[in-house]
Amino acid sequence: MQVPQQTADSSPVAEAGRLSVEALLAQSSTTRVISGPGIVETLGRVARELGGQRLLLVTDPGLREAGHQERVLASLADTGFSGESVVVFDEVTPNPTTEDVDRALATAQLGRVDLIIGLGGGSSMDCANGVNFLLTNGGRMEDYQGVGKATKPMLPMIAVPTTAGTGSEAQSFALIADPETHMKMACGDKKAACRVALLDPELTLTMPPLVTAATGIDAISHALETAVTTRRNDVSDRFSHEAWTRLAEAFPRVIRDGKDVQARTTMLYGAHLAGAAIENSMLGATHALANPLSAHYAMTHGAAIGIMLPHVIRYNQATAGDVYRQLLGEAGLISGELETDEATNRLAGFIEQIVSDAGLPTTLMQCDVLDDKLETMAEEAAEQWTGQFNPRPVTIETLKELYECASPGPSA
Repeated sequence: MQVPQQTADSSPVAEAGRLSVEALLAQSSTTRVISGPGIVETLGRVARELGGQRLLLVTDPGLREAGHQERVLASLADTGFSGESVVVFDEVTPNPTTEDVDRALATAQLGRVDLIIGLGGGSSMDCANGVNFLLTNGGRMEDYQGVGKATKPMLPMIAVPTTAGTGSEAQSFALIADPETHMKMACGDKKAACRVALLDPELTLTMPPLVTAATGIDAISHALETAVTTRRNDVSDRFSHEAWTRLAEAFPRVIRDGKDVQARTTMLYGAHLAGAAIENSMLGATHALANPLSAHYAMTHGAAIGIMLPHVIRYNQATAGDVYRQLLGEAGLISGELETDEATNRLAGFIEQIVSDAGLPTTLMQCDVLDDKLETMAEEAAEQWTGQFNPRPVTIETLKELYECASPGPSA
């Protein structure tokens, strides 16, 4: 899929309602998308096309153990990338910190690399992106917090997602955590966008059921949050709604049968579209609330999202109810007319049901979250960049109330 030339009268916004979602994706993004079972075998050829000579592969121990790292290295070897032409950093930890990036950077510098491959979920992608910032522009990750702070060109990067979750391969941000506080900082620059994303559903087949569930719920939240954020536009709306309909249909199928390749193909592409929606829009209060839970309780990001999303949906009803009603109809979850409050409750209930069906927690009590931490986490959630784009404004007080809604008991 080649990216077409953009002219003054054919901007992505102007074309959003007329183009197919694939054509809109190509026109609005510099990332070339190649999708299909077994497509990872083309990795070496794609690296050659991008001019790569010395490659850095960034991944994690789980993918090494699952055999995906070896499969990728074999594919690269088939096109002449072997020995010193490929260096590997396979020690990425969940929610990577600046320390992960620094260790991966040392590997890249020793290998004198000119192309980066991110293999894995959002953590591998974030770490690979972080390396790209520092290897090409110098300094520390803290120097790039925000948007557009890289002044020099960056290396080409190929993303090979192995989860249908973050959609990081469609975004130009690295989310890197502070090693002490574990709070994430967003470092974004259009130059950091991947040149190519290889979406191979076969790589997602080895995900354990709970990982499939957590990453899938994260993707669904991306679609739902970007659909109502204050930064949404015609392009992001198209991606949000397309992502939602695909994910809402495929997620229950994947939960029932983890070997359903067709459903996993739909999930992977839906997650990518949701990532593209984030790139053109922003997220909201659900992600702001989830990050402190991960920081304080080492809670899986998708699990935290699954708990908080229904409560944020209900909170947003007054400002986003019409959109929620539209989303329900597009996914075939309602027939006939519903009042916005009823539609909002039905959407929140649908999320609660699929979270429960997937075996994920539905309350903070199930995760041993302490009541006396809620105030602190609300203060931290209020500082998260995503919360300021929520369709209904949030404060420390309302964020604490949302935590309390997710903690049924004496404090609720």
